[in-house]
Amino acid sequence: MPDRLPSSFRSRLDFEQWEQEWLAPWAMKSKDSRGRDYPDPEKPYRSAFQRDRDRVVHTTAFRRLEYKTQVFVSYEGDYYRTRLTHTIEVAQIGRTIARALRANEDLVEAIAMAHDLGHTPFGHSGEEALHELMADHGGFDHNHQALRLVTKLERRYPDFPGLNLTWEVREGIIKHKTEYDKGNCGPEFEPHKAPTVEAQIVNCADEIAYMTHDLDDGLRVGLLDPKDLHELPLWRLALKEAGVTAERVDEIGRHRVVRRLIDIEVTDLIMTSATALSQHDPRSPEDVRCLGRSIIGHSGELEALNRELKDFLLQKLYRHWQVLRMANKAQRFVRQLFQAYVAEPRQLPDSVQHAIEEHGLYRAICDYIAGMTDRYALQEYRKLFDPDVSMA
Repeated sequence: MPDRLPSSFRSRLDFEQWEQEWLAPWAMKSKDSRGRDYPDPEKPYRSAFQRDRDRVVHTTAFRRLEYKTQVFVSYEGDYYRTRLTHTIEVAQIGRTIARALRANEDLVEAIAMAHDLGHTPFGHSGEEALHELMADHGGFDHNHQALRLVTKLERRYPDFPGLNLTWEVREGIIKHKTEYDKGNCGPEFEPHKAPTVEAQIVNCADEIAYMTHDLDDGLRVGLLDPKDLHELPLWRLALKEAGVTAERVDEIGRHRVVRRLIDIEVTDLIMTSATALSQHDPRSPEDVRCLGRSIIGHSGELEALNRELKDFLLQKLYRHWQVLRMANKAQRFVRQLFQAYVAEPRQLPDSVQHAIEEHGLYRAICDYIAGMTDRYALQEYRKLFDPDVSMA
């Protein structure tokens, strides 16, 4: 077997050299990473952040995202976006932004792929139920759960728990911050400092993705009426630039408008962030951190337009009676599963029995439920509470 690559091919050292020469001063270079918690020699043909991305993609938690939903619940239909499709969209939007700003695309993708690993079944409804149930036992937060997964719960390597990801990816996970993500962290991740530009890009890409795809899904299933959206200046702008009239937003028209809306969001974010970076002129990733706030973001004008759209989605979609009915049903599933397991832990699988010994009863049950897909949680519910369903 050859012991080195031919000169016409690229090794990890070549990638690292390319990063040094092409990426902006504020971008995080893989060779400058603060490293991993456990000894783990780097590979000859992948950078540290490329390895992190690959490790996330091969986890059980990542595969389960296919059957975890956000606003809608999987039993209501298979045409809604899932946590997996959302994650892919965030990574795609994030890489576009990173490329334009000369940030590290590999770090952006690694954080994006991991940012939703800690989400429960049934979207935010499931998380609210678990947080309530765990109020006296440390609570529940999906950022902390994602970090817990990649540092403790995923068991894929003999020499260390978790995935042994780089510090920068772990920082991006725990400091992930949007309207629905708090971004709180302990002293290990320097809470007084901002995260890397790459983590900030993922934060913004996440908001763009969920805002536009929730709008798209709501229109597709008829919970949102295009006529109601016409009151929003941002929607009217997207209609105009897409060349679609408000009276006939058919399926193709909807795709055109949503695409144009994403383009408006991404373009404004790139232009505004590039201006801010030029003005502050950080000379290193640490300069970005020391600002203590995000340097990546939208213009004030688009922020105001986005606020109107978010408020519209809250009132017309997230609080739609059909969505609330799904959410309340989902919370009942989670509560009753949790209470049944606590009342009789011996009915749990052997793997959870071992976890109880290691992490305690409540946290082990919380981990077990948080890791469930919508489909699996429903199956468990039926096995426990439906007398006509086999327990096997």
